[in-house]
Amino acid sequence: MPKFLHTADWQMGQTYSRFDTEDGAALVEARYDAIERLAALATEHGCDAVLVAGDVFDAQTVSDRTIRRVFNATRGFNGPWVMLPGNHDAALAESVWTRARRLNAVPDNVHLALESGIVPLPEQGMVVLAGPLTQRHTYGDLTQPFDSIETAPNLLRIGLGHGSVQGVLPDDIDSTNPIAPNRTETAKLDYLALGDWHGVKEINQRTWYSGTHEPERFRNNDAGYVLIVDIEQPGATPTVTRHETARYQWHQWRESLSVPSDLDELLNRINELPEASVLDLKLDGTLTLAGDQKLTDALSIAEAKYRSVTCDRAGLQLEPTEDDIAALHADGYLGEVVQELREGQQAVNADDDAEVARDALAILAGLLISNDTEVAQ
Repeated sequence: MPKFLHTADWQMGQTYSRFDTEDGAALVEARYDAIERLAALATEHGCDAVLVAGDVFDAQTVSDRTIRRVFNATRGFNGPWVMLPGNHDAALAESVWTRARRLNAVPDNVHLALESGIVPLPEQGMVVLAGPLTQRHTYGDLTQPFDSIETAPNLLRIGLGHGSVQGVLPDDIDSTNPIAPNRTETAKLDYLALGDWHGVKEINQRTWYSGTHEPERFRNNDAGYVLIVDIEQPGATPTVTRHETARYQWHQWRESLSVPSDLDELLNRINELPEASVLDLKLDGTLTLAGDQKLTDALSIAEAKYRSVTCDRAGLQLEPTEDDIAALHADGYLGEVVQELREGQQAVNADDDAEVARDALAILAGLLISNDTEVAQ
């Protein structure tokens, strides 16, 4: 029973400039670790081959070190690897792939499918029909030639492509490269392994996207897995199982706060996240001064607990309660300043001014509370 592992969209060499240096470096390393995990999975499950459906590299200009590290990370599986160029690492006349060969970085068991055609793997009971991208964007279906390629009847016909299945995926995916939704039928494929959609997605019984092996964006589409595919014999229905390889979970929350219980619920959800989390928050609504301080303290704890926590509070307004004002002891001039800042948050045509007023009110409240604490001590 031939069995293979299907993966794609590694995007190696990708950087994370939006994150702090330490967090960005950890996210980069996680992508190498995930290659090692999928190689170990392929060995553990007795896979006959590993198929990588495009975008192994994030760009043609990745460093030589990145190239060497990628191929080093594959050493945990000694069987054949078939790597397909995608839209980020297209098989140009001069490309990251030709550079890898000049560096002598490509192991003997790694097959680079740089041209349209077949990669025969008779010992593994299959033939891989490859449709590599030779430029970043194409407007013809590179899997169409599969229809006319003849292979031995006793070998599985496995298609390997990278692009957008027409009429199925959203319009905002990474590339324009079209793929016919009925390609497995017209080309009599036992399975079509695809890349470009960064999450696991079943198109039909024989056509799947594996997604990326390690999440790299805030999109809830089942990223962070690989697929192990069993096909008993040519013509048999594939058995597809997904296996998690991700180190980090990415969460993007958009929350509106209006009453104290909203904040309590949010903080409980944050506290229940696994430590290997990347969290992006954007908040709007209103908070009391006490609630704002509670949020600030909770985020400070979370930043030390999780891989990365960012919070956009520009949409929040501070609405001090009478208890908040009393606790500040902001009489006389300070009381007037507090009131002016409260009113300043209501600016309709000056978002920047409203944000400055909110931040100033939070800072003033923090200073007054800190001062009271020091006096009490």
